[in-house]
Amino acid sequence: MRDYYHVKINLPGGIASPGFLKEVLLAAREANVHQVRFGARQQLLITAHYEDMRFLEKSLKNAAMRYEVNTDRNPNIVSSYCGEDVFRTGQWLLANEYHWVLDCFDYQPSLKVNISDSNQSFTPFFTGNLNFISSPEPHFWYLYVRPKQSNVVFRWRELVYTNEIGKLANAVETCLLEDGFIDEETLFASVNARIQYISQPATTEVELPSFSLPYYEGFNRYESRTWLGLYRRDELFSVDFLLDVCALCMKTKIGEMCVTPWKSLIIKGIEDQYRGDWSSILGKHNINVRHAANELAWQTEDHHEEGSVLKKELIQYFDKHDTRTFGLCFGIQTRSKSEVFGSVLIKKRPLLRIGQLALFSLYDIYYTENFNPNSRRLVAFERGLYRMQLAVQLEKLCRRFSNQRSKPGMQLAFTAEEELQQQPAPGKVLHQCPHCFTVYDPEYGDEQQNVPPDTPFESLSESYCCGVCGSGKAEMEVVLEVV
Repeated sequence: MRDYYHVKINLPGGIASPGFLKEVLLAAREANVHQVRFGARQQLLITAHYEDMRFLEKSLKNAAMRYEVNTDRNPNIVSSYCGEDVFRTGQWLLANEYHWVLDCFDYQPSLKVNISDSNQSFTPFFTGNLNFISSPEPHFWYLYVRPKQSNVVFRWRELVYTNEIGKLANAVETCLLEDGFIDEETLFASVNARIQYISQPATTEVELPSFSLPYYEGFNRYESRTWLGLYRRDELFSVDFLLDVCALCMKTKIGEMCVTPWKSLIIKGIEDQYRGDWSSILGKHNINVRHAANELAWQTEDHHEEGSVLKKELIQYFDKHDTRTFGLCFGIQTRSKSEVFGSVLIKKRPLLRIGQLALFSLYDIYYTENFNPNSRRLVAFERGLYRMQLAVQLEKLCRRFSNQRSKPGMQLAFTAEEELQQQPAPGKVLHQCPHCFTVYDPEYGDEQQNVPPDTPFESLSESYCCGVCGSGKAEMEVVLEVV
């Protein structure tokens, strides 16, 4: 029997009304839950002891709230609404458009859906299976599709009208899950055989903005009001504190609270006359704000302490050595099927297994092309590291990034092919699956497929395939492990 159960409550678009959140928090407190989290997909996460689960479930069912226990069959819809107004850079995408989009979802998505302003870099573009991104044409959106269990992203040939997003998303999801993904043309034909929707041709690709993570904590002025960003080092928010936040929101007529993909909370629209009340709540619950920027730029997996512990170790090293990390964000992946957002990714992989138990693990460091976390292309920096080596190598990568950025007109990072051409003494050449990022390293071979160590990639059989997703040898791409 499990000691604890993980309960997930979706907050579509990362938006929660204070009244709704208060009801959930009261149910949690009655079930002896004292702290909750927010997830990377802007959802509310509750961990309850098995003896108290029946009380929590009874309260949630009585309130007719949708929730999941230890599953994620219906992922939350992610949106960049949390940064609207406070980090706004778009021309036509305002609060009303976000609400129109979210209101047109009259079903519970089984695939991940992202709704993004193309002019921001606060929330991810392509971590969903269906990624709607605002276009320069008012009220029309790009759609980028990433089939399940794949890293292949392709652009839908049409821009879709705001009020049609829910209908199109439902049809694409149905075709992907019922018919299976064959190719772009077949999917497009299948969807258009099912529905009609308002659209116009998409003639260009979306232009990704350069990445810059805004500082999202503390009291900040915008226009004539203030917004408050709340971050917790251990990602845990006190239920009593959040109940006081909900109460003050309702008292001061703030109708929405916003959860961010960085597992933090943003309160918008604080009027000057109530600024003192908000400060009093922070003091009452001993809530610190204004953490260092290098601490805020991290993403770890939900419900997994290992990533959080490693994050703390690395931040302490950065603080001790006064490492500059401006312009970067970091993700820690300790489970093979999880997904984190970052321009620098730390991935744990088992080296020795007995059954499902990993007895010994190593770490690999990757960075995204041009250090833009929205890029789907990863370049290997260092592989096969012990945990104790991670901090030093990350500092080395941070210095490299800062040095490149400081040179006028210089590209922030090389692509893999450019690495091979421009490095005077190139590092180890590796081959990477473009779909799941699995890397073939000739030094280690592929034990699971009986490929011994020191086997060059060129010597592999033409029938060799990725051991994770089954992609063929011909699809694997050259990357460089920088020495």
